[in-house]
Formats: sequence, structure tokens, C-alpha cells
Amino acid sequence: PRTGEIPVMPRRRILAMDPGTVRLCQAISDADRRIASPLTTYTRRDLKQDAEFLKKVIDNEEVGFIVIGLPVRADGYEGEQAKAARAFGAWLLEATGLACVFHDEQFTTFEAEAALQESGLTKKKRKARRDRVAAQILLQAYLDAERTLQEKRGG
Repeated sequence: PRTGEIPVMPRRRILAMDPGTVRLCQAISDADRRIASPLTTYTRRDLKQDAEFLKKVIDNEEVGFIVIGLPVRADGYEGEQAKAARAFGAWLLEATGLACVFHDEQFTTFEAEAALQESGLTKKKRKARRDRVAAQILLQAYLDAERTLQEKRGG
């Protein structure tokens, strides 16, 4: 691969994660990498159990690489949450051997809440689903951006 390119197994799905200190919210792409769907919300335990859980998800879902939400502030500055997301990505690469890319997650929670409010769910049900939907929005934004880039390249 050329410098800066990430080796990715073809026809494998993409897993997106919004890593929090308490929960890991996940979304998954289809094999064609066009559509993102919410997957799970996992309550973190310890690094060993977290790694075991994620390896199972990666195997079961046939994941080729991982997109991690990067909370960049409106001014473009990466604060403590972004540093924590990057540290999580480094740990995840070490734990799973899969490449991780970062994608701006700004406004995903807001968009998820707005979409869920329109669905008519109760506040309690919206809260339970919001982070998974935010991960789905993050992944769909990544997929759409990659597709646009491919089209511009003529691929």
C-alpha cells in the first residue's frame, strides 16, 4: 500500500464505535459498505473483558476495520475527549490487530436525539438507543464521505 493508506481486507464490514468511559456504542456497515445500522451498546468492564467482547464482535460481524468517533470541537481543537478516543484507538489496534480510523463525530448525538424524538419514543427509550444511533450516524457519514472520495477519484 501507498504511504498513508490503511490495508483493509476487501468485502469486510466496517465497525464504528463511540467509545465512552462506561459504554462502547457500536454500528456496523453492510458488506458493500453503503448502509450503516446500529449494533450494540456494551458496558465496559476491564481491558481484558472488553478486548474479548470486541474480538467476538469482529469475528461474528466479519469486520475489516474500525471507525472511531473523534470528538473535535467546533474550533477544530482536539480536547481531552479526543485524546481519550485516540488512546482507545491505539489500544484497540493492539488488542485486535485491526486498523482504526478516526472520523469527526461532532453533532452525531444531537442528530440522533432529533431523529429519535421524531420517532415518538419515550424519553427513557430514546436515551437507551441514542448512543447506538449516534454511532450509526457517525458510520453513515464516514461511508458517504468515502463514497464521495471514490467518485471524485473516478473509482
